[in-house]
Amino acid sequence: MAKNEKTGSKAGKAASKVLKDDRTGKDSKTAAGSALSQRPDKKK
Repeated sequence: MAKNEKTGSKAGKAASKVLKDDRTGKDSKTAAGSALSQRPDKKK
């Protein structure tokens, strides 16, 4: 992945839902966590 590529807003929201859902598996949560770690920092 290039340095300037970031996870988009919709993908970030979907990843957040996966992490909150108790029914999702470990691999799904790992992928979601990876996606969220690539989100741009929030501006203050």
